Amino acid sequence: MFTKEERQQIDKIIQLGFIDAFRKVHPKNGYTWWFRGFNARAKNIGWRIGYIFISKQLEPLIENAFVPNLEISDHCPVVVEINKF
Repeated sequence: MFTKEERQQIDKIIQLGFIDAFRKVHPKNGYTWWFRGFNARAKNIGWRIGYIFISKQLEPLIENAFVPNLEISDHCPVVVEINKF
């Protein structure tokens, strides 16, 4: 599901000067998709398939980023809170 081509496209976005807002707040962890079997969500074994990229100019305005615990799906969105100007 996460192919070499997809990784290359994300790398291109980063090379253009955008940053992964969620990763800025959580540099080492965080998933947005969990396999429905094997109790993967409870074990926090998943993939990160949700992203929000922002310009570096907005980086200082990031207040928080999180993945809400919505147990109605195997996927949850990324939420980024930006400080008002």
